[in-house]
Amino acid sequence: MRKFRSLRALSFTILALIVATGAAWGQTDVRPGFNLFTVAQDVEIGKQSVVEVERQLPMLSQQATLRYVADLGARLAAQAPGAKYNYKFKVANLSDVNAFALPGGFVYIHRGLLEKVRSEGELAGVMAHEIAHVALRHSTNQASKAYLAQAGIGILGGLFGGKTQTTTGQIIGAVGGFGLNALFLKYSRSAETQADIVGAQIMAKAGYDPMEMVRFFEAMRLQAGSDPSKVAQFLSDHPAPANREARVRQEVALLGTVRSVSPIGSIVAVQRDLGHLSPAPSSAQLASGQTPAPSQPTQTTTETATISVERPSTLLRTFRQRQGLFELQYPDNWSAYAPSQGYGVTIAPRGGFVATSGGQQNLVCGLVVNHFVPFDGAVGTRYRDPLGSLFGRTPLEEASSDLVRQVMHANPHLNVVAGSERRRTLSGDPSFSVLLSGLSPVTGLGERVSVATRRLPDKHVVYMLLVAQAKDYAMLAPASERMVRSLRVNGGTTHL
Repeated sequence: MRKFRSLRALSFTILALIVATGAAWGQTDVRPGFNLFTVAQDVEIGKQSVVEVERQLPMLSQQATLRYVADLGARLAAQAPGAKYNYKFKVANLSDVNAFALPGGFVYIHRGLLEKVRSEGELAGVMAHEIAHVALRHSTNQASKAYLAQAGIGILGGLFGGKTQTTTGQIIGAVGGFGLNALFLKYSRSAETQADIVGAQIMAKAGYDPMEMVRFFEAMRLQAGSDPSKVAQFLSDHPAPANREARVRQEVALLGTVRSVSPIGSIVAVQRDLGHLSPAPSSAQLASGQTPAPSQPTQTTTETATISVERPSTLLRTFRQRQGLFELQYPDNWSAYAPSQGYGVTIAPRGGFVATSGGQQNLVCGLVVNHFVPFDGAVGTRYRDPLGSLFGRTPLEEASSDLVRQVMHANPHLNVVAGSERRRTLSGDPSFSVLLSGLSPVTGLGERVSVATRRLPDKHVVYMLLVAQAKDYAMLAPASERMVRSLRVNGGTTHL
């Protein structure tokens, strides 16, 4: 009898291990999370968001490129799990290397992404990742959580009503509105991991090597350059999962051999056609009302090395974040650039931006303030940096360590200045700061980035990155200190 019980227990253990690893089914089972919206409402929200997005973004009209993207998207979408959305694929005429998806199957590719990928497989990887976000309904999952936080648990008992168009619009309006809503574009690391896994499954079924997705993400990370404002938005909106490559390799092993297919077309031909068009603006240029000048040569290191910035005024203005998450004072001869969605702002003096290849605007002097979700985005647990904290064991130091690792990971030229850590209390809240330095690949000169953080009640942080050339750092230090001291954070404001 004892032997029978042992064998039975062993069989249960083996079965549990098989199910846990997904080997019994050939792939990892990923299921959508909590959602107040119906699939039909996803489509309704997506359609209304498309109208707002295309009012704000320039769209590409080059037909050969649009056909190529649409055909590749259709091949991938045919393998997507979940609701059978009528997926639509469009190209935004922006130079940033980026892509995003809206609820209901609307996927946007930036022209800069098309110009950067090295193969159709890499492009398929990014598109499959975005399709996975749609299939898993990550956008309306986040909108649901945000609305639940505002409206209370009563909505779980049917207060959502008849799910009419008016009700949908009221709820989306309450959590940020249609269009480029941060809820639709910004995901936790756990959601990014889910999109990686399901994206890999979509790729394999469509005949593409899933590792091409990870290889491109890694290449993009290594080539992110030294534009902290761009990195800040990327870190906030698309936090990279830990061990991304290893997790996708694990999924590839579960999926088995991929039966490859012929390419949809030639990505080289697409890139050649795009090269004949006028330069596309970057998102930063669009936000600041600038447009690229085709006749101007790209600035080189020699040219940018001579840049100079205006001394900050002692007269101050106040910037208030639109949702009330934070406010601060800044020199009145600096300008604030806040996108229409999200939490962040870039504040810079004249001469604080320089253009590099592709017409991208890089911040070489100025301040970035934004919201950051540390680690995997979970709330309510004691965070620990899995790599070991760079600074200390308090929750703020742990979160600051994660932020600094992310900044240095995307900007390999930066390193922590030994002994620069500073801990103090400002406006009644614990504050942490540290200095990073390195040789800027944009200017070819020494660069310093001062990182300051304040912790929110949910263990998220609001951070400030002051970027400056090393030669200007002492001149900017008093203004930097005033801005750090003036920061007021409202932890009661709803944020994700």
